Order: sequence, then structure tokens, then C-alpha cells
Amino acid sequence: MAVLGITLALLVWVATLLLISLWKQVYSSWNLPPGPFPLPIVGNLFQVDLKNIPKSFAKLAECYGPVFTLYLGPRRVVVMYGYKAVREMLLNYKNEFSGRGEIPAFHPHKDKGIIFNNGPTWKDIRRFSLTTLRDYGMGKQGNEKRIQREAHFLVEELRKTQGQPFDPTFLIGCAPCNVIADILFHRRFDYKDKKCLRLMSLFNENFYLLSTPWMQLYNNFSSYIHYLPGSHRKIIKNVSELKDYALERAQEHLQSLDPNCPRDFTDCLLMEMEKENRSGGPGYTLENVAVTLADLFFAGTETTSTTLRYGLLILMKYPEVEEKLHEEIDRVLGPNRIPAVKDRLEMPYMDAVVHEIQRFIDLVPSNLPHEATQDTVFQGYFIPKGTVVIPTLDSLLYDKQEFPEPEKFKPEHFLNENGKFKYSDHFKAFSAGKRVCVGEGLARMELFLLLSAILQHFNLKSLVDPKDIDLSPIAIGFGKIPPHYKLSVVPRS
Repeated sequence: MAVLGITLALLVWVATLLLISLWKQVYSSWNLPPGPFPLPIVGNLFQVDLKNIPKSFAKLAECYGPVFTLYLGPRRVVVMYGYKAVREMLLNYKNEFSGRGEIPAFHPHKDKGIIFNNGPTWKDIRRFSLTTLRDYGMGKQGNEKRIQREAHFLVEELRKTQGQPFDPTFLIGCAPCNVIADILFHRRFDYKDKKCLRLMSLFNENFYLLSTPWMQLYNNFSSYIHYLPGSHRKIIKNVSELKDYALERAQEHLQSLDPNCPRDFTDCLLMEMEKENRSGGPGYTLENVAVTLADLFFAGTETTSTTLRYGLLILMKYPEVEEKLHEEIDRVLGPNRIPAVKDRLEMPYMDAVVHEIQRFIDLVPSNLPHEATQDTVFQGYFIPKGTVVIPTLDSLLYDKQEFPEPEKFKPEHFLNENGKFKYSDHFKAFSAGKRVCVGEGLARMELFLLLSAILQHFNLKSLVDPKDIDLSPIAIGFGKIPPHYKLSVVPRS
């Protein structure tokens, strides 16, 4: 019996060695970018820290260079690290790497909508969305008026706090939520509206959960752990609820649709759906419309509100920066004039602070995953079709040559020696190329106008000594999640 056991163990050992040997031969036969040797099934799981994958990418780039290969579970991933590789990939190879790498947590949105779509409709929906959003004021005066109007409501809500401590998560978040809701649904929520608070809670929860170690594991091993209990089930449930809300709005709009007088983005999208269906195009189903609306609603609310929330915490940490902003606001705007986009030229310090907030918080450090749409040779390496490609944004935003002392918050990163705003091509917080954020223009405008309006009327007051404020994110994954905190806002006399 013992002999049989030893023989069996020996056979397993030999089979394992043969498997690893065969795996090595197959792996080395391709001219893939260099990288650590992957183990069967788990790949390079032990070479990454699930609590901080972006930091692992930085360490691996030091060993293997700016373009390297990883196997996250069964998925082959090529990581682009540093300005030259990321820029070349996003702009010079924008067609070859324009696919969307699958994110299993958003499987219900797979091949639908705009963000996670990798199907035949994504280019048409993206092109249509960009055009329609531009027509509804993306980067133009229409959106400026929307934001200015919402800034007034935000200031009034902040006044109601009467200098008492409050959690800014939902109060601040209502402003960008209402701006995008007006564009999409021609709807505005009261700041205490239960449906609005519920939707923002779903956005907030999903963004946090997507950044936890479990979800990093799930998104790379979903075929193995999909049926296990875990937070992935909560995300999938939340995604379904958000899609249902968008579907309800689309169905309501469809019943009262007047093609001669579209009221909002939803009406325009429904009209395009009917037009495509009549012409026998790729097909805009009502579900596809709903997913597109849910994508834009989530992206247009959560990223801007999180940036504002993180930004206020940073300004409390650095009261000298807030004081300089007050001086600039008083000089350019005075106490009553509503901030406008044209003021950006006269407010270089505010412009620099807004950019530095985005650079410093590094909201989506590893970008959303791309996918090679064809076999491609990049910098001498062969990248097969279907390979997931990650153009890391943090490697640009934290570039030590471009931004000296990148780990420090320094508005001077975006100011020249004369105190004027200084553009940096490394600033790719919204990504670039074919998959650049469709809401970039809107988000830039919101951050400048809303932050200016808040500081025009209020001083920020921390509940702890500024030196004790910890700016470290509480989770790093899909995004960097700011710590929870409370603050007071004191009206300026």
C-alpha cells in the first residue's frame, strides 16, 4: 500500500514537472513582452498585491521595463507603464487597442452601453453619445448654465448646515448628480430626495466595492469563484437596480416621445434607436439604451463627486492653499458674482489646484482595461488579439520628471515661474484616444465652477488639526477611495 502511494506521488510529481516544462515552452515560443513566469491556473497572482495592484505594477515595471506581461489567473495582461508607452498605446495605436477588456463585475453590461461595451454597437453608441452630449452643452454654454444653476442650490444647502459638522458624501454628490440627471432625463432632484440618495448610495457602494481586494480577485478568477458568496453578488445586484431605474426612465420617455421636440439625451437616444431599427442597423434595443443611460449616470455622478469630496479634504489639510484660493476668488469674482468658465483665465491658481487634486488623488490609477482588437507588434513585442492591455494612468500622473515630488500635493506642478497655468501632456486623468472619457469636458467644468462657488461663500473647517488629516485612500483597486470624514463650512463675511 505504501509503495503504491509513493508511486502515485512520483507520477503526480513527474506529470507536474512535464506540465510546467510544456507550459514554459509554449510561453517562451511567443515574442511577448517580458514578465514573471506564470504558474498554471493562478498565473502571476503571487506577484501582485491585491490591496494595491497599481503599486505592484510599478515594482514590476522596474524589473521588466515599461511594457511587460502578466497572467492574472487565466487572463494574459500586457501592462503599459510610463509616459512614452502609455501615450504611444493610447494615441498611436488607438485602433489596435481600442477594445474593452472584460470586467466580470459588469457582465450584465457586457456588449451594451458605452463604458463596458466591446460588441458591434460600441463605436456607433459612443459616436452618437459624444455628438448628442456636445449638442446638449458638453463644453459649451448650455452646461455652464446648468452647473451655475446647480452651484446656487449647492451653496444654499451648505448654508443650511449652519456651521455644524456633516458628512459631505451625499450633499456634495447631489450637485454633479443633478447636472447629469438634467442632461439625461431632464430631471432635477431635491437634495433630500430618497430616490436620489438611493441612487448615489448605489454609485458610492459600487465604486468602493470595485476597489476592494476581493473584487480584484473576482475580476480575474470569476469563472472559479462566481458562485461563491462575496461582494461581487452585491455589485451585480446594484448594477441591476441601476439599469432597472434607467430602463424605467427610457420607457416613460418612449411613451411621451415627440420626435420634433426632443427633451433630453434619452429622447435623442430613443429616436436613434428607432431610426437604426428601421434601417436594419446593428440594433439599439431598449436594454442597450438603458445600459447607456446607466453608464453615463454612474460615470457622470460618482467620479466628479468623489473628486470634489477628496479635494475638500486636501484643502483642509493644506489651509495655506485654501487661503490663496480665497484671495484669488475675492480679487476676480468678489463675494457675489457667479463663477464662470471664462474666469479660468484670470484664476490660474484655482485651475492649477483643480488639476493637482485630480493628479494627486489619481482616481482611476490603472485606467479601465483595453483589449487588443488584432494581432499587434508594439515596441518590437507581439501582442496577440484578445490580450487585455492596461495603460496605467498613475505612471503619468506620478512621473517624477514631470512632477517633482509627485507624492506631495503641490499646485505649483501646474504653474510656471510667472504664476500662470502650465499645461502638462502627462495629465491624462481622463485617459486618451478612442476610449477617452466622454464626459471629460463636463467634469472639468463642474470641478472648476463648483469648487469656486463653495470657496467663494465658505471657509472650510476641519474637525481635527490639519496635520492629523490622513489623505491615504481606504481602498485601492478600480479606483482610489477617499477616507470618510466630516467637516464644517463657515460662511465668509
